[in-house]
Amino acid sequence: MESETHGPAHRLRARRQNHEVSTVMKAPEKYYDFQKDISGCGVFGVIHKKRGLIPGDMPINAMATMHDRGNGLGGGFAAYGIYPDFADYYAFHIMGDNREALDSAETVLKEFMVIHQSQAIPTRKTSSVKNPPLVWRYFVTPKVERDRPKNMELSETDYTVDVVMYINNNVPGAFVFSSGKNMGAFKGVGFPEDIAEFFRLDEYEAYIWTGHNRFPTNSPGWWGGAHPFTLLDWSIVHNGEISSYGINRRYLCQHDYLCTLLTDTEVVAYELDLLIRRHGLSKEMTSKVFAPPFWDEIERMEEPEREAYTALRATYGPAMLNGPFAILVADSKSLWGLNDRVKLRPLVVAEKDDMVFMSSEESAIREVSPELDRVYMPKAGEPVIVEVEE
Repeated sequence: MESETHGPAHRLRARRQNHEVSTVMKAPEKYYDFQKDISGCGVFGVIHKKRGLIPGDMPINAMATMHDRGNGLGGGFAAYGIYPDFADYYAFHIMGDNREALDSAETVLKEFMVIHQSQAIPTRKTSSVKNPPLVWRYFVTPKVERDRPKNMELSETDYTVDVVMYINNNVPGAFVFSSGKNMGAFKGVGFPEDIAEFFRLDEYEAYIWTGHNRFPTNSPGWWGGAHPFTLLDWSIVHNGEISSYGINRRYLCQHDYLCTLLTDTEVVAYELDLLIRRHGLSKEMTSKVFAPPFWDEIERMEEPEREAYTALRATYGPAMLNGPFAILVADSKSLWGLNDRVKLRPLVVAEKDDMVFMSSEESAIREVSPELDRVYMPKAGEPVIVEVEE
């Protein structure tokens, strides 16, 4: 666990007080010899279209194959279908710098939610995982008679989102890193196989898995900043860089989403919730918000397509994602892959029977499923969306 003077809570307080030191990325004296470590990152996802349960060993082994795409400063997984006995409850995974931080977060939960069960997230001692925070999970539902921290009437999901934002922004040293139903995220500082060992993910089974191996270049490597990023059932893992983070963050602030986890990918998780759950856009349309056609392409379109894309860019311009990226998005019903508009990061899709794989490398897929029915690379800006069968 990081010390009180260097932990995430301290960094957040320092940032609010404008005390953050600007010389952390100080240029070397021999600047002409400087070579930037390019952001590699590795992503992997698998979905069973008939909700068949996939052992945790599969995503763990796939991510281990892409070990060299990370540098040990972040790894994580999201798993769907792991809490069938609590499927109607929101599963809040919370990490804390210390017991006091967790107790403070629990006090907030008791004020706004009904806690049906709470327990330490099972972990095992792992030599390569140094000073982990405390990790706890709570199965909760919103109170029937409920007030938002801002005293506004909200739907159940909006209310739950607001509780997440409230804890992450107001409880020093504690962060909600997963809040969906019948799913959970498990992440931290280390290589993905180390984080899987720490969280005992080999003991879980899920019908959708995503995994991430992090190579941070522009943001700190800390437990809350590792991938996946989640909100409600949404989870996202990302290879690349969101250079539009500033404008995306300001846009989200207008809609009461607060970015506190110091990593650019956080904005994508919140935009998913805003655009799809609150604004009612389809996943296909949201993909065109994230990676829209260039203006010269739109000008060459025929009506009404040209008018539609013009309106989409005019309305959701601040939500567009700039920079190189390959993202995997999951919710309780689908796995969804998307590249940026010029495909600056790799993304491979493969199919085998009732399973669909998405990954940064074909080798990771072949490691866990040597014989495949189909392998292909999606076009730039074209989403691949795989839904579970009802």
